[in-house]
Amino acid sequence: MRGKTHPGDPAVGEGTWRSHTGTGVDIGLSGLIKWIRYPVVNSETAGLDVVTSVADQFDGAFAYQLLQDCLVLLDSLLSSQDIETLWLAGTFREFDLERLGVDGRVWLRRIADICTDRIRCDYPSFIPAVAMPVVDEAVKAAVAAEVRSVGPALEQATAHHAYSPLDGVVPALQRAVDVDPDLGFRLLLRVLKGYFVPISQARYERYLAFGDELGLGADVVDDREFNIPSDLVD
Repeated sequence: MRGKTHPGDPAVGEGTWRSHTGTGVDIGLSGLIKWIRYPVVNSETAGLDVVTSVADQFDGAFAYQLLQDCLVLLDSLLSSQDIETLWLAGTFREFDLERLGVDGRVWLRRIADICTDRIRCDYPSFIPAVAMPVVDEAVKAAVAAEVRSVGPALEQATAHHAYSPLDGVVPALQRAVDVDPDLGFRLLLRVLKGYFVPISQARYERYLAFGDELGLGADVVDDREFNIPSDLVD
Protein backbone atom coordinates (compact mmCIF):
# COMPACT_ATOMS: atom_id res chain seq x y z
CA MET A 1 0.00 0.00 0.00
CA ARG A 2 1.14 3.55 -0.66
CA GLY A 3 1.10 6.54 1.54
CA LYS A 4 -1.59 9.02 0.59
CA THR A 5 -2.30 12.69 1.04
CA HIS A 6 -5.18 14.86 0.01
CA PRO A 7 -4.93 16.03 -3.61
CA GLY A 8 -4.58 19.60 -2.40
CA ASP A 9 -1.43 18.78 -0.44
CA PRO A 10 1.91 19.77 -2.03
CA ALA A 11 3.03 16.15 -1.72
CA VAL A 12 0.81 15.42 -4.66
CA GLY A 13 3.50 17.04 -6.76
CA GLU A 14 5.78 14.22 -5.67
CA GLY A 15 3.30 11.59 -6.80
CA THR A 16 2.37 10.21 -3.37
CA TRP A 17 -1.42 10.35 -3.47
CA ARG A 18 -3.38 7.17 -3.94
CA SER A 19 -6.73 5.95 -2.65
CA HIS A 20 -9.11 3.16 -3.51
CA THR A 21 -11.68 4.27 -0.98
CA GLY A 22 -14.73 6.43 -1.31
CA THR A 23 -15.57 5.67 -4.94
CA GLY A 24 -16.89 2.09 -4.82
CA VAL A 25 -15.00 1.26 -8.03
CA ASP A 26 -11.44 0.50 -9.06
CA ILE A 27 -9.89 3.76 -10.21
CA GLY A 28 -6.48 2.48 -11.29
CA LEU A 29 -5.09 0.83 -14.40
CA SER A 30 -7.27 -2.22 -13.82
CA GLY A 31 -10.29 0.06 -13.65
CA LEU A 32 -9.35 1.67 -16.96
CA ILE A 33 -9.02 -1.80 -18.50
CA LYS A 34 -12.60 -2.54 -17.53
CA TRP A 35 -13.92 0.78 -18.81
CA ILE A 36 -12.15 0.53 -22.14
CA ARG A 37 -13.86 -2.76 -22.99
CA TYR A 38 -17.40 -1.40 -23.08
CA PRO A 39 -18.09 -0.62 -25.86
CA VAL A 40 -15.24 -2.27 -27.73
CA VAL A 41 -12.61 0.30 -28.78
CA ASN A 42 -11.07 -0.33 -32.18
CA SER A 43 -8.45 2.38 -32.67
CA GLU A 44 -5.68 4.02 -30.70
CA THR A 45 -7.34 7.41 -31.07
CA ALA A 46 -10.61 6.09 -29.70
CA GLY A 47 -8.70 4.43 -26.86
CA LEU A 48 -7.01 7.68 -25.91
CA ASP A 49 -10.41 9.41 -25.96
CA VAL A 50 -11.62 6.84 -23.40
CA VAL A 51 -8.53 7.42 -21.26
CA THR A 52 -9.20 11.17 -21.30
CA SER A 53 -12.80 10.61 -20.23
CA VAL A 54 -11.89 8.12 -17.51
CA ALA A 55 -9.12 10.32 -16.10
CA ASP A 56 -11.73 13.02 -15.51
CA GLN A 57 -13.97 10.77 -13.40
CA PHE A 58 -14.59 11.63 -9.74
CA ASP A 59 -13.47 15.22 -10.30
CA GLY A 60 -10.13 14.02 -11.60
CA ALA A 61 -9.39 11.62 -8.74
CA PHE A 62 -9.17 8.75 -11.23
CA ALA A 63 -6.19 10.48 -12.88
CA TYR A 64 -4.04 10.27 -9.74
CA GLN A 65 -4.24 6.55 -9.17
CA LEU A 66 -4.18 5.70 -12.86
CA LEU A 67 -1.03 7.80 -13.22
CA GLN A 68 0.66 6.10 -10.29
CA ASP A 69 -0.17 2.61 -11.58
CA CYS A 70 1.36 3.51 -14.93
CA LEU A 71 4.45 5.09 -13.40
CA VAL A 72 5.12 2.12 -11.14
CA LEU A 73 5.10 -0.24 -14.13
CA LEU A 74 7.14 2.15 -16.28
CA ASP A 75 9.72 2.43 -13.50
CA SER A 76 9.92 -1.36 -13.11
CA LEU A 77 11.83 -4.01 -15.02
CA LEU A 78 8.65 -5.33 -16.67
CA SER A 79 9.17 -5.53 -20.41
CA SER A 80 6.89 -4.03 -23.01
CA GLN A 81 5.79 -7.58 -23.76
CA ASP A 82 4.81 -8.14 -20.12
CA ILE A 83 2.80 -4.94 -20.10
CA GLU A 84 1.12 -5.78 -23.39
CA THR A 85 0.26 -9.25 -22.08
CA LEU A 86 -1.33 -7.86 -18.92
CA TRP A 87 -3.30 -5.31 -20.94
CA LEU A 88 -4.45 -7.85 -23.53
CA ALA A 89 -5.47 -10.33 -20.83
CA GLY A 90 -7.44 -7.73 -18.90
CA THR A 91 -9.26 -6.47 -21.99
CA PHE A 92 -9.84 -9.98 -23.37
CA ARG A 93 -7.97 -8.70 -26.44
CA GLU A 94 -10.90 -6.39 -27.17
CA PHE A 95 -8.50 -3.44 -27.20
CA ASP A 96 -5.64 -5.17 -28.95
CA LEU A 97 -2.30 -3.35 -28.69
CA GLU A 98 -0.65 -6.01 -30.85
CA ARG A 99 -3.12 -5.53 -33.67
CA LEU A 100 -2.80 -1.77 -33.43
CA GLY A 101 1.00 -1.98 -33.39
CA VAL A 102 1.28 -0.06 -30.10
CA ASP A 103 4.21 -0.84 -27.79
CA GLY A 104 3.15 -1.58 -24.20
CA ARG A 105 5.45 0.93 -22.56
CA VAL A 106 4.59 3.59 -25.12
CA TRP A 107 0.90 3.02 -24.40
CA LEU A 108 1.39 3.45 -20.63
CA ARG A 109 3.38 6.63 -21.24
CA ARG A 110 0.52 8.06 -23.32
CA ILE A 111 -1.93 7.23 -20.54
CA ALA A 112 0.39 8.84 -17.98
CA ASP A 113 0.66 12.01 -20.09
CA ILE A 114 -3.13 12.31 -20.29
CA CYS A 115 -3.42 11.86 -16.51
CA THR A 116 -0.72 14.47 -15.89
CA ASP A 117 -2.53 16.95 -18.13
CA ARG A 118 -5.79 16.34 -16.23
CA ILE A 119 -4.15 16.86 -12.85
CA ARG A 120 -2.51 20.08 -14.07
CA CYS A 121 -5.94 21.46 -14.89
CA ASP A 122 -6.36 21.77 -11.09
CA TYR A 123 -2.70 21.97 -10.01
CA PRO A 124 -0.61 23.61 -12.76
CA SER A 125 2.69 23.02 -10.92
CA PHE A 126 2.14 19.26 -10.59
CA ILE A 127 5.26 17.22 -11.39
CA PRO A 128 4.66 13.47 -11.78
CA ALA A 129 6.95 11.14 -9.88
CA VAL A 130 6.77 7.50 -8.90
CA ALA A 131 5.30 6.81 -5.47
CA MET A 132 7.08 3.59 -4.61
CA PRO A 133 4.86 0.99 -2.97
CA VAL A 134 5.37 0.34 0.73
CA VAL A 135 5.24 -3.42 0.35
CA ASP A 136 4.00 -5.73 3.08
CA GLU A 137 6.10 -8.81 2.35
CA ALA A 138 3.55 -11.16 3.90
CA VAL A 139 0.79 -9.77 1.71
CA LYS A 140 3.03 -9.92 -1.35
CA ALA A 141 3.84 -13.57 -0.61
CA ALA A 142 0.14 -14.36 -0.17
CA VAL A 143 -0.86 -12.71 -3.44
CA ALA A 144 2.03 -14.40 -5.28
CA ALA A 145 0.92 -17.76 -3.87
CA GLU A 146 -2.59 -17.08 -5.10
CA VAL A 147 -1.32 -16.41 -8.62
CA ARG A 148 0.58 -19.71 -8.53
CA SER A 149 -2.44 -21.55 -7.15
CA VAL A 150 -4.89 -20.32 -9.74
CA GLY A 151 -2.20 -20.41 -12.42
CA PRO A 152 -3.11 -23.73 -14.07
CA ALA A 153 -6.77 -22.73 -14.50
CA LEU A 154 -5.76 -19.28 -15.69
CA GLU A 155 -3.23 -20.69 -18.15
CA GLN A 156 -5.86 -23.06 -19.54
CA ALA A 157 -8.39 -20.25 -19.92
CA THR A 158 -6.02 -17.81 -21.60
CA ALA A 159 -3.51 -19.78 -23.67
CA HIS A 160 -6.12 -22.23 -24.95
CA HIS A 161 -9.07 -19.92 -25.45
CA ALA A 162 -10.98 -20.63 -28.65
CA TYR A 163 -10.85 -17.11 -30.13
CA SER A 164 -8.84 -14.90 -27.74
CA PRO A 165 -5.75 -17.03 -26.98
CA LEU A 166 -2.92 -15.39 -25.10
CA ASP A 167 0.36 -16.84 -23.83
CA GLY A 168 2.46 -15.76 -20.86
CA VAL A 169 -0.27 -14.33 -18.64
CA VAL A 170 0.71 -16.09 -15.41
CA PRO A 171 4.44 -15.14 -15.54
CA ALA A 172 3.51 -11.53 -16.36
CA LEU A 173 1.16 -11.41 -13.36
CA GLN A 174 3.85 -12.89 -11.14
CA ARG A 175 6.26 -10.16 -12.16
CA ALA A 176 3.61 -7.48 -11.59
CA VAL A 177 2.92 -8.80 -8.09
CA ASP A 178 6.64 -8.68 -7.33
CA VAL A 179 6.69 -4.98 -8.30
CA ASP A 180 3.45 -3.98 -6.56
CA PRO A 181 1.17 -6.59 -4.94
CA ASP A 182 -1.76 -4.16 -4.85
CA LEU A 183 -1.66 -3.53 -8.59
CA GLY A 184 -0.77 -7.15 -9.34
CA PHE A 185 -3.78 -8.33 -7.35
CA ARG A 186 -6.14 -5.95 -9.11
CA LEU A 187 -4.80 -7.06 -12.49
CA LEU A 188 -5.25 -10.71 -11.46
CA LEU A 189 -8.90 -10.02 -10.65
CA ARG A 190 -9.43 -8.26 -13.96
CA VAL A 191 -7.92 -11.15 -15.94
CA LEU A 192 -9.96 -13.76 -14.06
CA LYS A 193 -13.11 -11.78 -14.78
CA GLY A 194 -12.20 -11.01 -18.38
CA TYR A 195 -11.61 -14.65 -19.24
CA PHE A 196 -14.45 -15.81 -16.93
CA VAL A 197 -12.14 -18.25 -15.15
CA PRO A 198 -14.11 -20.37 -12.65
CA ILE A 199 -13.11 -19.91 -9.01
CA SER A 200 -14.43 -21.52 -5.85
CA GLN A 201 -16.35 -19.80 -3.08
CA ALA A 202 -13.34 -20.33 -0.80
CA ARG A 203 -11.03 -18.61 -3.28
CA TYR A 204 -13.51 -15.77 -3.66
CA GLU A 205 -13.52 -15.28 0.10
CA ARG A 206 -9.72 -15.18 0.11
CA TYR A 207 -9.88 -12.44 -2.50
CA LEU A 208 -12.14 -10.38 -0.26
CA ALA A 209 -9.63 -10.86 2.57
CA PHE A 210 -6.72 -9.83 0.34
CA GLY A 211 -8.68 -6.80 -0.74
CA ASP A 212 -9.21 -5.84 2.88
CA GLU A 213 -5.47 -6.20 3.56
CA LEU A 214 -4.70 -3.95 0.60
CA GLY A 215 -7.24 -1.32 1.51
CA LEU A 216 -9.59 -2.07 -1.37
CA GLY A 217 -13.31 -1.72 -0.90
CA ALA A 218 -15.40 -4.87 -1.27
CA ASP A 219 -16.99 -3.36 -4.39
CA VAL A 220 -13.56 -3.06 -6.01
CA VAL A 221 -12.89 -6.77 -5.49
CA ASP A 222 -16.36 -7.97 -6.41
CA ASP A 223 -18.13 -6.07 -9.17
CA ARG A 224 -20.44 -9.04 -9.92
CA GLU A 225 -18.26 -10.36 -12.76
CA PHE A 226 -16.70 -13.41 -11.10
CA ASN A 227 -17.50 -16.93 -12.31
CA ILE A 228 -18.18 -18.90 -9.09
CA PRO A 229 -19.73 -22.33 -9.80
CA SER A 230 -21.46 -23.65 -6.69
CA ASP A 231 -19.89 -27.10 -7.01
CA LEU A 232 -16.28 -26.04 -7.64
CA VAL A 233 -13.65 -26.92 -5.03
CA ASP A 234 -10.12 -25.64 -5.63
